[in-house]
Amino acid sequence: MAVTDLAIEKIKQMILSGELKPGDRLPREADLAERLGLSRSSLREAVRALTLIHVLDVRQGDGTYVTSLSPDLLLDAMAFVIDFHGDDTVLQFFEVRRIIEPAAASMAAQRMSEEAVDKLAEVMSGIRPETDIEEFVAADLEFHRQVADGSGNPVLASLVESMSGPTHRARVWRGVTQESAVARSLAEHDAIVRAIRAREPEVARSWATVHVAGVEQWLREALILPEG
Repeated sequence: MAVTDLAIEKIKQMILSGELKPGDRLPREADLAERLGLSRSSLREAVRALTLIHVLDVRQGDGTYVTSLSPDLLLDAMAFVIDFHGDDTVLQFFEVRRIIEPAAASMAAQRMSEEAVDKLAEVMSGIRPETDIEEFVAADLEFHRQVADGSGNPVLASLVESMSGPTHRARVWRGVTQESAVARSLAEHDAIVRAIRAREPEVARSWATVHVAGVEQWLREALILPEG
């Protein structure tokens, strides 16, 4: 294991063991390096890496702190990376969506309150096939966010959101180029809502799979990838 990786692992173990908790300040660099048996340069590199992924927060003139470690904060780094990938790579993110969003819909069917289901139904209520595509995609993103929140699992909800936003361009593209894409999506959204309201987790899972897989399949067929 590289020295920097070892330093990262040792700091991670301090957090996982509870020795360092969210909001705690790290010991002075010299003291921590000696305690962990590391050089100060290796420790510094580890802190830099953990800061980039929002595990640590370096406050100039104050010290280095463990962040809140909330899922949405930690997954910001993932969304940042996703934004820099090309259209061919976005297919991989749709594959992940096809795995996690049906699970979120299934859990929502078991855990979502009636009030939350009513709000979910309202998200797409004003959308029509002739609606401006940007307006439709914004409502679509909100729909998926609410389903994920309804799962009652904040880690899963953050994963869904981190995967959903970066596929925005592909969704707009589909809405512009594929005839009846909006009408089809509206029907699938409605089926998901009805399954959640009926407390049928497997039906909700199935419709969510159909919904995400449909966009993924369209993109596979529409995307022109380079030869070789």
